[in-house]
Amino acid sequence: MCGICGVVGIEQPKHTQVLLRRMLDALLHRGPDGEGSLIAASAGVGMRRLSIIDLPGGNQPVWNESETLAIFYNGEIYNFRDLRCELESLGHVFRTHSDTETVVHAYEAWGSDFLRRFRGMFAFALVEMPDGPKGPITRIFLARDRLGIKPLYYAVVDGAFLFASEVRALLATGLIPTKLSSSALPSYLLFGSLAEPATLVDGIYSLPPGHWMEISPGKQSGAPQPKPYWSVENSCDATEAGSAGGAQHLRSLLESSVREHLIADVPLGIFLSSGIDSTAIAALACREHRDIQSFTMIFPEMDFSEAEIAQATADRLGTHHHAFLLSGEETLERLEEALGAFDLPSMDGINTYFVSWAARQAGLKVALSGLGSDELFGGYPTFRTVPRIRAIASAARFVPKPARVGIASAFVGAASATGRADWARKIAGAWIEPAALPHPYYFTRGLFAPRQARAMLQGHDGWLASAWWKRMEAQSQLADARDAFSAISLLELRSYMSNTLLRDTDAMSMANSLEVRVPFLDHRLVEFALSLPAAEKTRGGIPKALLIEALGELLPREVTARKKRTFTFPWARWLRGPLQSRVARSFSEWSPLLEPLISRGSAQSVWRDFAAQKTTWSRPWSLFVLNEWVKKNLASGAIAADVRERSTTAVPI
Repeated sequence: MCGICGVVGIEQPKHTQVLLRRMLDALLHRGPDGEGSLIAASAGVGMRRLSIIDLPGGNQPVWNESETLAIFYNGEIYNFRDLRCELESLGHVFRTHSDTETVVHAYEAWGSDFLRRFRGMFAFALVEMPDGPKGPITRIFLARDRLGIKPLYYAVVDGAFLFASEVRALLATGLIPTKLSSSALPSYLLFGSLAEPATLVDGIYSLPPGHWMEISPGKQSGAPQPKPYWSVENSCDATEAGSAGGAQHLRSLLESSVREHLIADVPLGIFLSSGIDSTAIAALACREHRDIQSFTMIFPEMDFSEAEIAQATADRLGTHHHAFLLSGEETLERLEEALGAFDLPSMDGINTYFVSWAARQAGLKVALSGLGSDELFGGYPTFRTVPRIRAIASAARFVPKPARVGIASAFVGAASATGRADWARKIAGAWIEPAALPHPYYFTRGLFAPRQARAMLQGHDGWLASAWWKRMEAQSQLADARDAFSAISLLELRSYMSNTLLRDTDAMSMANSLEVRVPFLDHRLVEFALSLPAAEKTRGGIPKALLIEALGELLPREVTARKKRTFTFPWARWLRGPLQSRVARSFSEWSPLLEPLISRGSAQSVWRDFAAQKTTWSRPWSLFVLNEWVKKNLASGAIAADVRERSTTAVPI
């Protein structure tokens, strides 16, 4: 696991070296075990390494036999041993035992089609140098894994192309104007995170999951265009589907995925909660590996704590279990470091920061997570609420809008008395403006309703022309071509999973130099689960019925019979307790960069609504994180100014 970066189009190698140094310094937390770089005329690439596999031999760049092709790589290829055997049979000679080298030889053997052969998570840069290490770089090939587990961002500035594993590394160059993206900000208000491929910085974009792009130094005209090599929407029919043997085949795929995800030359563990997903991963892992460590975050607020069931599961499986107690007071003490870990703002993520910190403190470099199961097997409430929202939106088209507004107002008012105002606002949003979002699903995942977002943005409503909005529209059309259950699965994978969960997991775990792996997101397992009919996954209306059947005796009754709960902190209590003054101060110190788009007054109004119990904690918290991120990362080029203190060399463009 690493962080990678590169720059193309700077004529002087010494200036390229300065830019790489700035980015590598900003990526130190992603790879404290070493670094490597390659600089030639007009281009340079670098990386920071967190050593996981082949500790002595995995340093980068890794070359092919003739030293005409090099790789800078972030991630893991879990089937690298099988690929290595195949490549050796084709005559390729390996110098290391790392999975990284497999990518180099696979590219030589199979060209751009090699990406389809990988099972894993990755973002990498392949560098072609036909004249060897001392010659020019003629081509750089960038790629990102199918589901977007590992990130990769890029920008084009005055003819120079830059890429990196984090947005903050790109900002550290000092070349990119620290301009807040007014077209991306609405997606944050609507959903509490930035929608692919947007970021909160104007001109910085994410390479979408399942895409690649290429850059030719000296020949490039304009920004390179990402090209897809895999799409979850178009891959669902590629596997053996049907109900016969579905649970048995799922069990086989899960066992294989967990076995591969346990490959490491360093200690590893599991994030363990009281739920089915992490229990399933832990149970399968303990069959394959001794000395598994497990981690659970617990709280003084016992109604939020999962300690008892997690401990019972750990005892049953024989893991070395660690339960870390976190209070609101300790969260306040360490809040600044946690906020500083966000590569992009998110209403989620702090949870992962603290559990990752706990795992790293125990000496781990790798942890397995149960992410992905809810999306595939119907664990989220969205699988039940989206059909209801769709029915409401359909009925709304037969009622005049003034009447809809009046009915919605009365409905939200009545719901406020029961503490359900925010959920009522989501329903009201679909009722008043049924076409305001591309699919009913997006109303259920909403933070602020579209009408509220437009009001907060003071008339800045041009998001319908943005790339992220068009991507949402395209995904909605593809999803609607499938049954209702699969449609929600697809949208969860492409939206909440990609834009929030995976991005936050990467940023927060890597801030602690920890690699988090997600066995449920093995693409073979994803394709198989999506290819099955809905009835196979929802027998008797039981969430995750197929998964429970597949794992059988591995899941204790107290886990499968328990009502699903999300892993969340006692935010509402903490925001009214130990965190209250810190958050209130942030609203009074509103960023001037945000003010033209979201006024301090509108932000403070949300905070007052929370204090009056008129809204949930997620709305003021999301605005608090947004404000803090902008002040830390965009105000007066904060990151670039910090890294420039380490270098006195000016870099002209």
